[in-house]
Amino acid sequence: MNIVCIGAHPDDCEFHAGGSAVLWAQAGFRVLFVSVTNGDAGHHELGGAPLVRRRKREAEAAARIAGVETRILEYHDGELTPSMDVRRDVVSIIREWNADCVITHRPWDYHPDHRYTATVVQDAAYMVMVPNFCPAVAPLRKNPVFMYMVDRFQKPYPFRPDVAVDVSDVMDTKWSMLDAMDSQVYEWLPWTQGVSDQVPTDPAERLPWLKQHFSPVFQHYTALAKPGFSAWYSDKDANRITFAEAFEICEYGRTPSRDELHKLFPFIPQNRD
Repeated sequence: MNIVCIGAHPDDCEFHAGGSAVLWAQAGFRVLFVSVTNGDAGHHELGGAPLVRRRKREAEAAARIAGVETRILEYHDGELTPSMDVRRDVVSIIREWNADCVITHRPWDYHPDHRYTATVVQDAAYMVMVPNFCPAVAPLRKNPVFMYMVDRFQKPYPFRPDVAVDVSDVMDTKWSMLDAMDSQVYEWLPWTQGVSDQVPTDPAERLPWLKQHFSPVFQHYTALAKPGFSAWYSDKDANRITFAEAFEICEYGRTPSRDELHKLFPFIPQNRD
């Protein structure tokens, strides 16, 4: 199976689907992380080309840890629009990767880049099969399954977890992926949260701080995933889950059967017994 996860920035896929990506890679799937923007605005001190180069190195390091591939497009961070150029790029990537499943943001999100990335991917959901659109790349003969990553927003409707993935056993790998993205987890995000003074200066102390600081975020996402546990896990197994990633099916792509979902997520239980 071929998985394409499309985020707005270099760290979105890692945050929201990093554990699942590790499990897919371990299962022999081909996984591609795409950042539609180059991340050139995501810092309080750096910017422009130096920040782009740094975030590219970080994304590549995280991808090596996960066993996936990564690609960063050249659209400016904070300036993304759902233009025809972006649509063509996204359609071409999905086709080139021969995607079975495409994962992205929901179109109701706090960040305009997230919203417009979602819009572009939704707009691509049919066009990937249209031969006369982007004719330089052969169209797909079967529409992929398109899915959304989790978010906390309630309007116009809250996230609905169609698939919940237990990533507890690979969280150490996910933490290492995020640790590699130091411009974000130790600099930019703490600055936006007003906790820069809490970040350890000793590199040996940073990973424990990362786990302590961001665990509540991932535990909140796990709580949002819980309604999806009952469809896939027994109560006993569900109670053991400490960290989960969840995905919602987008109606614009192929609607998968339960058997198809098991093929896409072979690491979730085959039954609830």
